[in-house]
Amino acid sequence: MRLLAALIAAAAAVAAHAAGGRAAAPVVLELYTSQGCSSCPPADALLNELAQRDGVIALSLHVDYWDYLGWKDEFGRPEHSARQRAYAKAARARTLYTPELVVQGQDRLKGHDAKGAIADIEELAEAPPTATLTLARDGRSLRLHLAPTGAAVGAADIQLVHYIPNRTVAIAAGENAGRDITYTNIVTDWRKVGTWDGTGPLDLTLDDVADGPLAVIVQRAQMGPVLTAAKLP
Repeated sequence: MRLLAALIAAAAAVAAHAAGGRAAAPVVLELYTSQGCSSCPPADALLNELAQRDGVIALSLHVDYWDYLGWKDEFGRPEHSARQRAYAKAARARTLYTPELVVQGQDRLKGHDAKGAIADIEELAEAPPTATLTLARDGRSLRLHLAPTGAAVGAADIQLVHYIPNRTVAIAAGENAGRDITYTNIVTDWRKVGTWDGTGPLDLTLDDVADGPLAVIVQRAQMGPVLTAAKLP
């Protein structure tokens, strides 16, 4: 953990330096994990550490394809498995695995690869943002303002994500039987709510948005890179 703390501190210093200009877009981390996967707890712990950083939106997407091993993941969703498959298809990869960490929709890492994750965060913290996004709640409505920072950025999907901040689960069967594992920012709903042509400002209001923590992620179409993102408690 000392190495991880040092890596996180170094990345924070880089981000602070980058903030001297226009602030970088938040870095979106998607951890594909499962309660039934014995290799996943170190990745779950790493995501919890990374989620504490400013400028990072860290999300756990539990897949359902390990449920056959004897423990049904209560957070596992076929939509998460489908999203992971879509990333694999875009990368022309033939296999899925957990834990897998997808950074900003671009880099696919082993989920416990702290050095790789920090290196990506450092690099992205120095990159000038291509788009900006602001969010505001108004009762059960959510207002979004989206704009490119320069040239057009291409067609993008606007995605609304709801999540549970943390939950500790006592796992009674399967590969992790007997363990209590804490999960961070557990995705309960991830859906496309609009599109953006990427050429100019866009104002969008979403009605009947559920209470609780949420994030909006703007991602280039067909599983491209994340252009910008924001979250609300």
